[in-house]
Amino acid sequence: MGSADLANLSDKLMLTTVVLYIVAMVAYAADLGFGRRRAATAGTEEGTGAESEAGAEAKEKAKVLVGAGGAAPADGAATATAGTADADTGDEAGDEAATGRRQVDWARLAITMNVLGWAAHLGTILTRGLAAERWPWGNMYEFLVAIAFAAVSAFLVVLWRFKARFLGAFVSLAAVVALGVANIWLYSSVGPLVPALNSYWIAIHVSAAIIATGAFTVAGASTILYLIKARQEARGAVAGSGPLAHVPGADVLDRLALRVTMFAFPIWTAAIIMGAIWADEAWGRYWGWDPKEIWSFITWVVYAAYLHARATAGWKGRKAAILSLVAFAALMFNFFGVNYMFSGLHSYA
Repeated sequence: MGSADLANLSDKLMLTTVVLYIVAMVAYAADLGFGRRRAATAGTEEGTGAESEAGAEAKEKAKVLVGAGGAAPADGAATATAGTADADTGDEAGDEAATGRRQVDWARLAITMNVLGWAAHLGTILTRGLAAERWPWGNMYEFLVAIAFAAVSAFLVVLWRFKARFLGAFVSLAAVVALGVANIWLYSSVGPLVPALNSYWIAIHVSAAIIATGAFTVAGASTILYLIKARQEARGAVAGSGPLAHVPGADVLDRLALRVTMFAFPIWTAAIIMGAIWADEAWGRYWGWDPKEIWSFITWVVYAAYLHARATAGWKGRKAAILSLVAFAALMFNFFGVNYMFSGLHSYA
């Protein structure tokens, strides 16, 4: 298969990726709104058998909270939560029997489409790299496509590790928007690297930046969801009601954002260090006050301040969330604003 055929295949896989991510996003949103609803009277209506099932689900939920950094509830708390736990498979089966029709398993549909979209996304990147015979992140289009892939990959890891399905709609939306921007405004045909990027460091420095940015995106989604959930809780919303019914509490979302940030920050640090080494090889200096270098460092400082405040000052909740979003805003400006608003060795202005 020639380069032109591979490039054409990459474009077709990109379209497939976007369609699958859109379906996954809608399914994740439907799962949030119409999925397993909490049944406040499940314990009294279903009897002892339903209480046992709800208790088992509460224990399972406790495991999720511990995995995400939350504290496991005591037995009494688990029992109190049982009445408001998500309706389990048995309840759904009962609903199906009562209505005479099969209920849509939005969660399974969402995850399936997400994984298929991820596979098509990977194929998009690989075929473009093979067509260009280089690492496939040599321009803004390829870089944004790779960041979207890293974000979806980070979400799938969080989904597997912490059962954080509730982030799916938000991360899928971010991926769809990123790929839409990449294809509508940033698309460029397959071609060789510019001389400044023709180095083995592109496989190290840029890859680290892509991975960190993808993980920071997941942390940002968790932080935004935390602020929404915390606002609901502050208003005294009834547990188990509303579109975020089976989203964990605000404290769990806060800890999840912290965990993902702690993973991404060392990688971002390594990307900056490796970028300085590459700059010395390419331009004869480690630091030249280039706009991209400045904003990469500003992003690092704000994320470092966030982690430092959490570790030493005991910051959590709204103050920490705002600082995290400031850092994420700096990261986004570093990618979009610097590349087009300022002239420099790293920019596309």
